[in-house]
Amino acid sequence: MRGETPAAAPMAAACNADSLGNLVGKRASDARADVMQTRSGARTLRWIAPNTAVTMDFRPDRLNVYVDAKGRIERVSCA
Repeated sequence: MRGETPAAAPMAAACNADSLGNLVGKRASDARADVMQTRSGARTLRWIAPNTAVTMDFRPDRLNVYVDAKGRIERVSCA
């Protein structure tokens, strides 16, 4: 029908890192990654270590987990 536009593709579910603050300072692990991904609702998770190059593309469904040189979680964010 004239004047109608197709429906936009559904947005990927955004993650929510707010509930993960209690994991800052803990050692990074695969088991912890599973917990963080489930609690945040993120579709994907990536570990970001010091001096690691990462893409800057925005992904509302991705959880970024920043770790220090000793493998401890420094901060988490969605993007």
